[in-house]
Amino acid sequence: MYPTLFSTPGMKAFAEAIDTERQAQLAKFGDQKHPDGTALTEDSERADRARHICESMARLGELSWRDVLLEEVYEAFAEDDPARLRAELVQVAAVCAAWIWDIDQRPASA
Repeated sequence: MYPTLFSTPGMKAFAEAIDTERQAQLAKFGDQKHPDGTALTEDSERADRARHICESMARLGELSWRDVLLEEVYEAFAEDDPARLRAELVQVAAVCAAWIWDIDQRPASA
């Protein structure tokens, strides 16, 4: 059991789920090292397109979690600077946490 270090609703459960998954990954694959594979030519274009779609869907009142997450993922893919890539990946994780919290707050029948 972890001490409560989070003030945002749902973050403790999210962090514990992430930790459980990471432990499973480490047990299965060990500590992995891979190149980032980001900043390909088309990544910047995809990020711009995803941002435009997200803004358009928000204006139409039809924004979905999928739209928000894809925008953040494509922005991360477009980065070549490790510090900015890390910041974008933190944003990806935060959107995942918000989406999971939203799912967890829905009535069981939803």
